[in-house]
Amino acid sequence: MTQQTQNILIGHLTEVRGDGMDARITEEHSTAAPIIKLGDEEILAGHIGSYVVIRQSHIGVLALVFKMWERDRFDGAGNRATDRFIALIPVGELNESNVFIRGVRHYPTPGAAVYAVGLSEINAIFSKFRDYEFFIGQLASHKDYHLSLDPRALFGRHFAIIGQSGSGKSWTVTSLIQHTMKAMPKTHMIMLDLHGEYCWKRPDGSIESAFPAEQVNYVDAMDLEMPYWMMSYAELVDLFIDRDDRGASMQMSFMREVLQQLKRKEAKAIGLGVVSIDTPIYFSLAEMYMQFKAANEERKDFGKTKGALFGQFDEFLVTMQSRFNDVRYDFLLKPKKRNNSASMADLLRQFVGLGQKKANITVVDLSSVPTDVRPAVSAQVGRLAYEFNYWNPRRREFPITLICEEAHAYIPREKGGQFDGTKKMMERIAKEGRKYGVSIGVVSQRPTELSETMLAQCSSFICLRTTNPDDQQYIRGLVPEAEGDLADILSSLGRGEALVLGEAAPLPTRVQIYRPNPEPKSNDVDYYTSWREGPDDLDVEGIVENWRTQNRH
Repeated sequence: MTQQTQNILIGHLTEVRGDGMDARITEEHSTAAPIIKLGDEEILAGHIGSYVVIRQSHIGVLALVFKMWERDRFDGAGNRATDRFIALIPVGELNESNVFIRGVRHYPTPGAAVYAVGLSEINAIFSKFRDYEFFIGQLASHKDYHLSLDPRALFGRHFAIIGQSGSGKSWTVTSLIQHTMKAMPKTHMIMLDLHGEYCWKRPDGSIESAFPAEQVNYVDAMDLEMPYWMMSYAELVDLFIDRDDRGASMQMSFMREVLQQLKRKEAKAIGLGVVSIDTPIYFSLAEMYMQFKAANEERKDFGKTKGALFGQFDEFLVTMQSRFNDVRYDFLLKPKKRNNSASMADLLRQFVGLGQKKANITVVDLSSVPTDVRPAVSAQVGRLAYEFNYWNPRRREFPITLICEEAHAYIPREKGGQFDGTKKMMERIAKEGRKYGVSIGVVSQRPTELSETMLAQCSSFICLRTTNPDDQQYIRGLVPEAEGDLADILSSLGRGEALVLGEAAPLPTRVQIYRPNPEPKSNDVDYYTSWREGPDDLDVEGIVENWRTQNRH
């Protein structure tokens, strides 16, 4: 520590616990305006969100202030005095060379001195991270200090952005991606945009985006055609088979047999020697339907004896027929461009930004995709990214990050649900993806509804305002015990303000995320202005037409 900061004593420890410490503020700094000057900046002694260092002999512990209170005491004559206390969360140690080490191995005892920490000390702590020049915002306690994260830890080991509706999740995601592309010009990202917030069509049909036009590739899932034959067996089961149906196991077994047969036929036609149930090659959906229908209606002995599978596939045939007849599923079940095995390479080029237009981020707009099939499509996008790099010999030079907006919708916590297969696929990416250069950034407003496996694989968390007690408790359980009390700060965060926890930051940090430029299309509806100056009439016929054609643009 510098001599100047060491001389600014603000308190002494009164209690030391394994998960925190309490300190009494000195009388001179227990005033109504306890202002102290550190270098060129003035701060309030011991204010919430600020850092302090505890010194005792050779021990130096850096801590974060997260609570402050006062307590009255009376002397023998009945005169009242007030003591001010602060609660501290230890976040790391400072050795004799003033180098920051995460985690606390040596704890001080009550009576140890507590000193204020200024900008110069914070700079020493964050200096290693500043070399990355990956800045995301300003420290809440020191507005002149800009925070840089470690991109290797953030993107290489999965991360989560958590916050309730209106806390600034879309703002944070947009700002993070904008500064990622600025710091790393060869970024490769794929975003699942469920609500059309990051790329959208103007009334004239042109594309507007929250990212630079030359760096973004907009893909409308309805126009893209994500053909059924690229789906894995588990995803096809999710799409066509109700797992709660009594005959589900029989339907799944027969589908496996039919798929093997149809794919062997295609493999022979294209000269492919070995084929599995999940090999992404073309097969005829109509042919699969006819095989199920034939088995379901099979009779022997001139119609006197029913076949072994007679009547077993009634539910399957009804579900498949209804899916096939629903125009909303044409992009998936009736491909016009991608109706042969050779068309797969072009689709993958579009996904990873290597198509005719090179791009750093591919935004897959799922806003027009039927809600009940979005999970299957989302998992398919994730699986294609995973499989692409799994088989890519230069995967270490071409890492990909998959940004999953509203992740709780298709990576749910519940087990054995309708989309269990797609959930398992995304969890597999979380568990194995980083070995092959594929990481995930999950974005959710309800961490308690998100897969525990997914969150357990995340090493960094950007937590925005969260007032729900269950969600706060869940976040508290995600971080080390000593940092768990930081969850109490979550309800007081402002819009776009976040608590950064985990390996990407040297210590738990409260930061104001930079305002994105341009902003995503996620601003709340202005009821006041709309109800004062809004339209007197609407094109109801046009709304009906959009509804019928499933066109939201």
